[in-house]
Amino acid sequence: MSTGLAATDPAAPRTEVFGIRHHGPGSSRSLLRALDDFAPDAVLVEGPSDADPLIAMSTSEGMEPPVALLAYAVDEPSTAAFWPFAVFSPEWQAITWARRAGVPVAFCDLPAASTLALGRGRAERSVVRGDPLAALAGAAGYDDAERWWDDVVESRLDGASPFPALTEAMAALREDETDPDPHEVLREAWMRQVLRATLRAGHHRVAVVCGAWHAPALAGRLPPAAPDARVLRGLAKRKVSVTWVPWTHSRLATASGYGAGITSPGWYHHLWTAADQPVTRWLTGVAHALRERDLAVSTAHVIDAVRLAEHLASLRGRPLAGLAEVDEATRAVLCEGDPVSARFVTEHLVVGELLGSVSEDVPTVPLEADLARTCRTLRLRREAQPRSLDLDLRRPTDHRRSTLFHRLRLLGIDWARPAASDVRGTGTFRETWRVAWQPELSVAMVEAATWGTTVPAAAAARVEQQAAEATLPRLTRTLETALKADLPDSSTVLLRALDQRAAVDADVLHLMEALPALVRAQRYGDVRGTDVAALSRVSAALVLRICTGLPQAVSSLDEEGAATLRRHVDAVQAAVSLAAGGGDPRAVEAQRRWLATLTALVERADVHGLLVGRMVRVLRDAGRLDDAPARLHRALSVGVPAAQKAGWVDGFFADGALLLIHDADLLALLTAWVRELSAQEFVDVLPLVRRTFGAFSPAERRQIATRVASGGGPAAGPAVDDLDEDRGLAALATVARILGTPA
Repeated sequence: MSTGLAATDPAAPRTEVFGIRHHGPGSSRSLLRALDDFAPDAVLVEGPSDADPLIAMSTSEGMEPPVALLAYAVDEPSTAAFWPFAVFSPEWQAITWARRAGVPVAFCDLPAASTLALGRGRAERSVVRGDPLAALAGAAGYDDAERWWDDVVESRLDGASPFPALTEAMAALREDETDPDPHEVLREAWMRQVLRATLRAGHHRVAVVCGAWHAPALAGRLPPAAPDARVLRGLAKRKVSVTWVPWTHSRLATASGYGAGITSPGWYHHLWTAADQPVTRWLTGVAHALRERDLAVSTAHVIDAVRLAEHLASLRGRPLAGLAEVDEATRAVLCEGDPVSARFVTEHLVVGELLGSVSEDVPTVPLEADLARTCRTLRLRREAQPRSLDLDLRRPTDHRRSTLFHRLRLLGIDWARPAASDVRGTGTFRETWRVAWQPELSVAMVEAATWGTTVPAAAAARVEQQAAEATLPRLTRTLETALKADLPDSSTVLLRALDQRAAVDADVLHLMEALPALVRAQRYGDVRGTDVAALSRVSAALVLRICTGLPQAVSSLDEEGAATLRRHVDAVQAAVSLAAGGGDPRAVEAQRRWLATLTALVERADVHGLLVGRMVRVLRDAGRLDDAPARLHRALSVGVPAAQKAGWVDGFFADGALLLIHDADLLALLTAWVRELSAQEFVDVLPLVRRTFGAFSPAERRQIATRVASGGGPAAGPAVDDLDEDRGLAALATVARILGTPA
């Protein structure tokens, strides 16, 4: 829509306002044709005005959308904002059109310095209350604004300009607005001021590319500047830094929480890059992706799916098959109604995880540059699609990758997270990581840059800061990670802090929570070649203090407190057993003292049954008690409250299905106790007992039930009346050869 000046004076400056939909390929296609027709001598694009110096980098080598402008407060990097662009975003296409044509281009929206100062730290383009597109769709007889926009704009391939009609429609909608958003008022006042300045600079043909909602505020004859100047007077600002960062399609999606998001970034990317036969090409790509998942999808399936999508579009009076028709055809034909396969297509293709890249010339913090260099050396690619990395720490490259991941975790940059491995073998020499780079990690990089200019230096500084502030359990966990991150100097600082903190921390639960990580850290001494001798002394001292304080900690606990302490008892038992397994005299003595403490506690009457049952189980497994059946008999005897009995059973048998399967005496005692319960007692203890046995696997529960049904004797085995002795002897001969023993 033009300004009124051109109508009376052909030599007067002329402005064309193109109201677009953010991230719409149809808008982009129409916009490019409109720019070619208008041939502007200046282009203004909706975006933060203080990012103008970065526009020149948009066409640099290595810039591959999706990308985003990142602005963050220099004094508080966590206060940050993003302005994303996909290759099909009209704003991005306007910028690249102007760069190719040699036409000046600038951003015209409120500066990031003011956006962040005003508390708009999420940086997602504002969405007007009561989606205006929904109102236009309703007027056109559509109940879905996305479908309406797809029909009217996104599916158009002829390039005809929809902008004048959209501006008029938005103007009509804005007439009913009685309570405008104050932030939108500021933005539009700023846009008009930038437009006025551009015209004063001597430009005669100015193109303005902005969200359709703002088009009426900029089109036509501009109002006097004084009211806008008053609105903007005293506008808050703060010192910010702005740069380009990679972005992903999934972060353009509405489901990610992005205010100006779209439902199908992957589909829109396809519409932009494959304008010729988009439906056929899309469904062919879907078929290929499904085949990679070992699903049987043939060429005939693709042909049928294309026909179905086109027929659906025809029945619905649509110019082309849109995403709704393509999705239905995919689900019905290619996925054969399987919801799991259909969900895969939506997540990986319709939305997608395409990660953009930025030029090496883009300004960045030194820490980011160091990470990029390290990744190149270690042949690590930062990708949005999650994948697993199995590392063998005996290999130098894998060892260095592991070190890098642990350092990044110390800095709060969770690019890689520990994961369970499907690969067996190599014991403590193996680590499995789940890696996935997300755009918000760019902010984490900026925050971490305050600690140093390289990853090792920043991680060391962060660890030393934590040494001064962290609780005892957090200290031991940090120490464990610092050892894996190969930060020996920081480990020394942590050990010193750990010694001091453990000496004054009287909370037994803190001590018990701290021990496991400390013992695990010892375990990595041989694996990583790290000197962890001092850890043995500290962990032994922790066990001594735990044994000293535990008798007071177990008194008069309620069920919740007993359950918490039981978990800590299990963790300490696992830790002292692991430490003693290495043969260290200090660890062996610590284990002896720990078991002696438990032996004394199980004789006390003021300890919760849940704890007593658990400690009896620990001592039995350690070979320190041989009268567990007798203790179970006493615990279940007449006179003991039903809840106390159930707690004892829960403590003793939790994770102990094998005890009931193989120990007939224990099973008989437990069975007799259940049979002797009165109706009310059974109702009272059922939730507690069910919690214990519900944790057993179905196979374990079946074996226990078989034992009970057989009167507690051995579980019934398979019938052997028809045993084939010849085949059995042949099998035994094979086993003998494997074991190297005489047949």
